[in-house]
Amino acid sequence: MSTPDPDAVAAAASAIVEAFAATDTDRYFAAFAPDATFVFHTEPHRLDSRAEYEKLWAGWLADGWRVTSCTSHDQHVQVFDGGAVFSHTVHTSVQTADGPESYRERESIVFTVGDDDALVAVHEHLSPLGG
Repeated sequence: MSTPDPDAVAAAASAIVEAFAATDTDRYFAAFAPDATFVFHTEPHRLDSRAEYEKLWAGWLADGWRVTSCTSHDQHVQVFDGGAVFSHTVHTSVQTADGPESYRERESIVFTVGDDDALVAVHEHLSPLGG
């Protein structure tokens, strides 16, 4: 098992944020393992697979949802043997059928070192940021 380079973790997380900001479905979900889990304060239960989240995402898109802005601040990387945790504050704006919405959230993304030392996200957690 190897310990990932913190810069590589930051780059992998940045790629996820950029794909999300572009509402780039394929690029966004390619960064997650099939068995990745997702915990979002906006959803009533944990999503237990990438496929479950992809289904939810497709429903959002069908309803007219798209990301209009997503910026990352206060980034922190913790590495350990076999993986890493990336955390940050994220400001997101979306367009919905009901109009624009904005969120200030804290997010953690857990990465594991996969084949050929590639980083793959295995868990994402979002919580609201008060104030």
